[in-house]
Amino acid sequence: MRYYQYIQGGTRRVGVETESGQIADLTALNPRIGSTLDLLKTASITGSDIDSVTRGVLSINPGSGAATISVEEFLESAAPGKRGITLLPPIDAPEVWAFGVTYMDSMRERQAESGSPDVYAKVYDAVRPEAFFKSTFDRLQGPFDEVGIRGDSEWNVPEPELAFVTYGGKIVGYTAGNDMSSRTIEGENPLYLPQAKVYDKSAALGPALATPETVGDPQKLAVTLLIERDGNEVFKGEANTSQMKRDCAYLADWLVRHNAVPDGTTAMTGTGTIPPPEFTLAAGDVISVTIEKIGTLTNTVVVV
Repeated sequence: MRYYQYIQGGTRRVGVETESGQIADLTALNPRIGSTLDLLKTASITGSDIDSVTRGVLSINPGSGAATISVEEFLESAAPGKRGITLLPPIDAPEVWAFGVTYMDSMRERQAESGSPDVYAKVYDAVRPEAFFKSTFDRLQGPFDEVGIRGDSEWNVPEPELAFVTYGGKIVGYTAGNDMSSRTIEGENPLYLPQAKVYDKSAALGPALATPETVGDPQKLAVTLLIERDGNEVFKGEANTSQMKRDCAYLADWLVRHNAVPDGTTAMTGTGTIPPPEFTLAAGDVISVTIEKIGTLTNTVVVV
């Protein structure tokens, strides 16, 4: 199943996309479900999974009328200017981490931008992956929110990435992520990576939390990046998670080694689609990250 967090009528809600293509308001059916973390906690206590918990909630309330809007109408109502629904990040991630140099293209691009290219080749070939802290929950942006480019960087790009969600240190779901990056800063010196990656509005997640049952094999997902400027396409790139050198399970294992992360912690898994060196983002650009079986995360660029 796919889960959405949103605000409607002044109330924060959790919706689930049912097999019929409708959004069921789980919060209306059970007010104790105020977040996807609530579902994950219940699943952990009962030794099940959130899809099983949700099926139980829906079965108790058959024909309740909770599924009253199609997914298409739901997402259209959340689009900018509609004001019917405000989509939130699909998980209240207390921490967001990211892994780098997991795709060959990413390694080559970071070598090209850097005065220390050997660093990235060594990371790509190493047993230990590159992991870095990306965002706190307060910094995290959701669908249709703004994402930022630093005012002190001349070369800025989005990075479309599959992200996995953890609970109890285990992967319990997936979403789409945008790891905004200041390539000017990172290229000056690898030690500037935190400044190139962690700043206002530098991370976005959404639109949905897709469960392992829905995603299937996370290493067989198409990833598309689309950038539009003034209504025109200025870049489109495609990749597949099958191109990752290190799979999600491997990265999750390294994430929690000697590092107890809070429940709901989310990790971006690297990018295989990067705009060419002559391209840089500009204020007003619209970025869309689409991942198969998860959906499309759309954000507008601002200078921060």
